[in-house]
Amino acid sequence: MGCCEGAGGQNVNKVSSAIHLRFDIAASSLPEQVKARLLRLHDGRITREGTVVIKAQQYRTREKNRQAALERLRDLVRSATVERRKRIPTRPGRAARQKRMDDKTRRARVKTLRRRVCGDQD
Repeated sequence: MGCCEGAGGQNVNKVSSAIHLRFDIAASSLPEQVKARLLRLHDGRITREGTVVIKAQQYRTREKNRQAALERLRDLVRSATVERRKRIPTRPGRAARQKRMDDKTRRARVKTLRRRVCGDQD
């Protein structure tokens, strides 16, 4: 094979097999919560109008690219169906605070020992 890896060859620029899959979130039959979560995602594939645009051009055949685009859309929608649990802020326990203070004390002692002794000035 030449300098480049993968499928292609002489016909690589003759045949266009890329797929642009468009999915309108608002017009879909998805549950309202899933639609809202999809629209809240900060994903570059979702336009301001609420349309998911997925470009697939990995394979040489349109059918394989169509399947790949649909699979990516399924993964995106599936990720929006999982409801994230709200994080409950916690505070460090007593042992963790004590360990932090001990570490700070130990570090301060090391730095103090590195300083120049007062009577040793030139």
